[in-house]
Amino acid sequence: MRKPLMHVLLIAATATALAACSPGAPGGPGGPGPTGSSPAGSSSAGSSSGTPSSGTSGTPSADAETTAAAPSPSAAAPTAGPGAGNAELSIMVKPGGSGQPANYTLVCRDGVPAAESQHPSATAACAALKANAALLSPAPRPTDKACTQQYGGPQEATVTGSVDDRPVEATFSLRDGCEIAQWNAAKDVLGSSGGAG
Repeated sequence: MRKPLMHVLLIAATATALAACSPGAPGGPGGPGPTGSSPAGSSSAGSSSGTPSSGTSGTPSADAETTAAAPSPSAAAPTAGPGAGNAELSIMVKPGGSGQPANYTLVCRDGVPAAESQHPSATAACAALKANAALLSPAPRPTDKACTQQYGGPQEATVTGSVDDRPVEATFSLRDGCEIAQWNAAKDVLGSSGGAG
C-alpha cells in the first residue's frame, strides 16, 4: 500500500515542479509570481534596478536598449568667425560645357600661404579662411527659406581637404540665389568669381 502512495506523491511532485518551470505558468518564468503579480511588477533586483542583468561586468548585452545619444559620426561643423588660418585644400573649378577644369592647391599656415600653394589668389584665400573658419562649411539651407530663381552660370566647384584640422568636402554651384551667395562668399578660396560677379 505504501508503494503506490509513494508513486502518486512522486508523480504529483514532479508535475508541480514541471508546471512551475513552464513559461506562462504561475511561479514559472514569464508567468505571474506566487502573489499573482507579473515579473515586471515584482521587486526582484534584476528587473527593476535599471542595471543590466547580463553578467556582472556592467556592460549591457548586444540587444539592450539605451537612452544615451549616439556620438556624432564626425566633428561638429565650425562656427563662423576667426580661425587659426591653417588649411590644406584641393580645389577644382569646372567652367561648364566642354571647358577644362581648373585645379588649385591651397596650403595656409596661420593665414599665410605656404610655398607649395598653387592658387591664383593664395594670399586672399588664406586671409579669408583665417577670418572665417566655417567659410567652406556652409550651414544646410533652411527649408523655410526661399531662394531667388536666378541662374549664375554652369560653373561648379569642389573643395576637399581640411581647415584648422577639420575635414572639408564642399561643392559650390550657381543654380539659384542661395548658391550664388555661397559661391560669392567663398570666391577668394575658389579662385574664380564664375558668372556670379
